[in-house]
Amino acid sequence: MELTIGAFARAVRLSPKALRLYDELGLLHPARVDPHSGYRYYTENQLEHARLVSWLRRLGMPLTRIRTVCASQASDAAAEVASYWAEVERLTDEQRRLATFLVEHLSGKDCPDRDERKGTEMADGPNTITLRYAVQSDHGRTREYNQDWAYAGDRLFAVADGFGDHGDADPVSALAVEALKPLDDAIPAGDLLNTLQNAVGDAEIAVRDFARSDPAYEGVGTTLTAMLLSGSQLALVHVGDSRAYLLRDGSLTRITHDHTVVQRMVDSGQITADEAASHPQRSILSQALHGGEIAAVDSGLHEVRAGDRYMLCSDGLSGVVEPEGMRSVLKSVDVPEKAVRRLVQLANERGGPDNITCVVADVVAKPVE
Repeated sequence: MELTIGAFARAVRLSPKALRLYDELGLLHPARVDPHSGYRYYTENQLEHARLVSWLRRLGMPLTRIRTVCASQASDAAAEVASYWAEVERLTDEQRRLATFLVEHLSGKDCPDRDERKGTEMADGPNTITLRYAVQSDHGRTREYNQDWAYAGDRLFAVADGFGDHGDADPVSALAVEALKPLDDAIPAGDLLNTLQNAVGDAEIAVRDFARSDPAYEGVGTTLTAMLLSGSQLALVHVGDSRAYLLRDGSLTRITHDHTVVQRMVDSGQITADEAASHPQRSILSQALHGGEIAAVDSGLHEVRAGDRYMLCSDGLSGVVEPEGMRSVLKSVDVPEKAVRRLVQLANERGGPDNITCVVADVVAKPVE
C-alpha cells in the first residue's frame, strides 16, 4: 500500500520535514517520487525502517553509523547499537569527571602552585610526587620489523602499534608518538586534556598525510595510547588495542577499552571475554589513526596517588600475558627497568608472536625538604 508523505509521517510520528531530511542524507529514500509534482510516496514496508532511523537519531548516533546499522542484519545491527551505547556511557563518565574537575578548579579548590612545579615533582600535601619510569620495545620472536614505537618522559608516556607495509622506514607509529613529544613540559592542569587531545589531532594529521602520500602506503595506520601528567591530574587518550593499566593497592585495573571488532562482540553480549581472548578476529581494529575517516578517540582525566603504578603496552604483551601474570610482575618487581624487562621476557616466553612494547611509570612520594 502506498502512503503519501503526510500519512507516512503521521504513522511514524515524524514530520514531513524530517522525512525530506532523511532522504537528502541517504538514510531513508521514498519508494517513489512523482516526476511531475516531486511529491514523495512511501510504502508500509518502510515503516519499520523509518522508526529505526528515528530512534537512532534520538540516541544521537552519527549518520555514518546509522547507515551501518540500517544496512546490517538484525544481530549485527544490535551489536552495533550496543557498541555505540557503550561508547556513549564511557564518554559520559569521562565528561562527568572532567566537569567535576573544572568545578573544583574554577572554584579555586585546587592549589595553583601545584601546577607550576618543574620536571617530575608535583605537590602532594606535605610531600612532593616524583615519577620513575622505564620503557622497552622488542621485535618478538616472529616479526621481521618492529612497528611499535614508545616514549617515556618526565610527564608524557605513549605507546603506539603500527600496521601496514611501509618498507624499511621508521614505522608510522613513530609519527604519532613524535607529534606528542613536545608536550613533555609543564602544562596547567586546566588545559591538560584539551592540550593532549589537540596533540592527538596533530598525530592523526601526520599519519593521514603519510598514508596518502604514496599508493604504496595505503592501509598503514597505528594505535595510540598516551598519558600526560600535570599536578595530580593525569590525562589519558586512547585509540586502538594498545592498553593502559593501573596497579593501585595491589589490584590491577585496565583503564582503556579496546577498539576492536571482537570487543564490540563482547560489549553486545555475543561472546564472552574468555572467548574473545582466542577469537580469530581479535586483532581486527574498529578504530585507529590511519588514512581514512577521523578516529573516535577515547579520553579522560584521572587523579594520581602516591604508590600508583601505570603501565602502557602494545597487544604483543597484553595478547599473550594474562592479567594475573602482569599483576604479579608489576606488584613484585619494584624497579621499573626490571619490571619492563621481565614483562617483555614473559611475552617472548609465550611465543612472542608480535612486537612487544611496555612502559611502566611509578608515582612516588618523598618528604618536602
